[in-house]
Amino acid sequence: MKICGLTSERSIKHAVTAGADYIGFVFFRKSPRYLTFNQAADLAKFIPENVMTVALVVDPTNDLLADIMRHVRIDMIQLQGKESPQRVSEVKELTGLPVMKAVGVSEPQDLSIIDTYASVADQLLIDAKPPKGSILPGGNGLAFDWKLISGKHWKVPWMLAGGLNAENVTEAIQTTGTAQIDVSSGVEKAPGNKDPDKVTRFIQNAKRGPLSA
Repeated sequence: MKICGLTSERSIKHAVTAGADYIGFVFFRKSPRYLTFNQAADLAKFIPENVMTVALVVDPTNDLLADIMRHVRIDMIQLQGKESPQRVSEVKELTGLPVMKAVGVSEPQDLSIIDTYASVADQLLIDAKPPKGSILPGGNGLAFDWKLISGKHWKVPWMLAGGLNAENVTEAIQTTGTAQIDVSSGVEKAPGNKDPDKVTRFIQNAKRGPLSA
């Protein structure tokens, strides 16, 4: 269970208490959930060691990755841009951390690349492909047809993301068979502002399904 785009001490503490296994920090300036290095470093202090701290980046430079590593306690890198499989391998080597690669899906043709990324990434994030012209590669509150990946298996762990909320998360889990879920905008009052009640209901409803992580 991953709650992404947290921006306050209160929201982090609540997510952890509610049962989050991963907390995501966004290092993408165009996002309303963007954090500076100093903000992220301060907030990371409230994440216990048994909860993974994930740095979401979009087509990051080596310098950006080095700055994040220098300032913030991070357990995993999430690549949310158009990074190639080769770049995924480079980021793993550069940071020494596990890498989760986001792959956007909107139609059956989008599935073929997933196996390629599964051969180099430590985890996959199967997300809705952003709409044309969107400045955000994720966190748009859009879902894709979950039946496209129903019963699919890859050789690395994977998370489902995109358009999830407390009302549809159980159906999403039942349809796809996913063992992990990622949510951001679906538990917010406004972009970047998490709603504690929505977070609690989301996690409770997700754990009612066949979710194991």
